Amino acid sequence: MRSKDLIGLFNIAVVIGVLGAISYAAISLQPAEYDPETLCLAGETPPHVVVMIDRTEVVYTPTQADQIRQTIVEARNGLVIGERLSVYELNHRGEIRNTNRFSVCNPGRGDQINPLYRNPQRVQARYEALFDRPLDLALEGLFDLIESPITPLLESLAELTTRPEFDPAVPRRRIVLISDMFQNTRLYTVYSPTRQDLRNRLPAPDQVAQAIRNEYGDGLRGLELDVYYVDQPGWNAEERSLIRAHWQAVFAELGVRDRWTAF
Repeated sequence: MRSKDLIGLFNIAVVIGVLGAISYAAISLQPAEYDPETLCLAGETPPHVVVMIDRTEVVYTPTQADQIRQTIVEARNGLVIGERLSVYELNHRGEIRNTNRFSVCNPGRGDQINPLYRNPQRVQARYEALFDRPLDLALEGLFDLIESPITPLLESLAELTTRPEFDPAVPRRRIVLISDMFQNTRLYTVYSPTRQDLRNRLPAPDQVAQAIRNEYGDGLRGLELDVYYVDQPGWNAEERSLIRAHWQAVFAELGVRDRWTAF
């Protein structure tokens, strides 16, 4: 074979290689598909943070409401790109609802992206339009007082872990619970006509945990829970301490890792 033929074959091989590399790059570097409603990557299960606001007979002072909003902002700011944030309320029927339909993955702030590949100003504008301002709107009215005959705090936490977007298969699940922590259902209640002898009225934590497992399974195990305890008037320090200790014992039985902050 003549040298010219060899050079020609070599050039053809080079061209084929270049075209192959371009085709591969075009396929591999094309933008990932996103769910238009949640901004989450299609087909993936992202880490998920749920903010759950208890509205059942809870009185939030303006100062407490401002503190809570700041807490939610901090939770938002702590998300890496692609992590999901949802806002739920425990409503007057004792139901946990995504009332304002905020359940969105962080699309990335301007300071979270590489400026060599994307424009930080455009990314920040998208973030504010699709994530930041919608969160502000979702919080409107969620701190107003509503009357409710029941407060199923523990049942609501457990029920949430049965949903596909927050079941044990979801990585790094965390709930930010904002509440006075006054459980009031058939499972048990902190209330009584005289509110006397609270210590002896609270059921054994292992029995409470078993009742929850019997109805909802073991989906709470491994959950990260940040309790933002909203102090309410009319309860003394000993009663509040008993209620908190009881919750912590129940959470330990259920395998929940809880942290507490008082407002």
